[in-house]
Amino acid sequence: MPTGRYAPSPTGTFHLGNLRTAVAAALFARLDDGRCLLRWEDLDVTATAEHEADQRRDFAELGLAFDGLDLHQRDRGDAYRDALEDLRQAGLTYPCWCSRKDIRDAPTAPHGPPGSYPGTCRDLSRAEIAQRESSGRPPAIRLRADSADVTIHDRLHGAHRQQVDDFVLRRFDGTPAYNLVVVVDDAYQGVDQVVRGDDLLPSTPRHAHLHHVLGTPEPEWVHVSLVLDSGRERLAKRDGSAGLAEWREHGGTVGSLLAAIGRSLGIETDAVADLRELSASFDPHAVSTRPVVYNPRGPVLAFAD
Repeated sequence: MPTGRYAPSPTGTFHLGNLRTAVAAALFARLDDGRCLLRWEDLDVTATAEHEADQRRDFAELGLAFDGLDLHQRDRGDAYRDALEDLRQAGLTYPCWCSRKDIRDAPTAPHGPPGSYPGTCRDLSRAEIAQRESSGRPPAIRLRADSADVTIHDRLHGAHRQQVDDFVLRRFDGTPAYNLVVVVDDAYQGVDQVVRGDDLLPSTPRHAHLHHVLGTPEPEWVHVSLVLDSGRERLAKRDGSAGLAEWREHGGTVGSLLAAIGRSLGIETDAVADLRELSASFDPHAVSTRPVVYNPRGPVLAFAD
């Protein structure tokens, strides 16, 4: 019986891609009478209670109900500090003073993907560390990954292999980084199935490796395709991309949106009453990895050409 989750950031109004992923997470989790939990990724300074309330209203309108108590990352600071301390004591972290420009201008790490950290601060001498500390600029904290070669297995995409760089665990401002908190929280909540957008597939070997070094179980990975706009650009909350309100403005209903999301997840339906009806017809083997395009004139969701 799987335990899945949906983990939105309350940093804006949901767009149709967010809502599709939320529905997908619920459908996959409940295939075998499993649970789907809700976790608020609200460490970002732009996260607000107002955005969370807006997103809850969208859940209610779609009939998306989650199991158990909500988790808020803002309440989990001690857990992230404890995980960082465990890694530090194991000799698996180091401070890093590199800016994004420093990393961008440095040669790419050998055999690493573009943009991977080249290890500039990994083996600094005591004198070099003291010099950087004297600047007064606080460091980020990175994981000493030793260029681990990691292969994850995704339910939709199959095997995905990547070398893991020394990624950030805590940012310069002291905020725990996404790559740390997502792993710590999934382990804490007993999540054994992660359904999310496939833009995060390249980051997943990092998460699998961190699960390994923390000694926590690696979940099943399911990365669903994104929803794009008519210009084939991904929707984004910060851009005010199309959401439930715009769907309605163009003549759509909640039922027609659920049906459109269902079709984009391989469910053959022209109309749907609620999520239970979608769930009864859901076949995970029919889910395509092709991106989906939103056309407001319909309004429709259709696979990209």
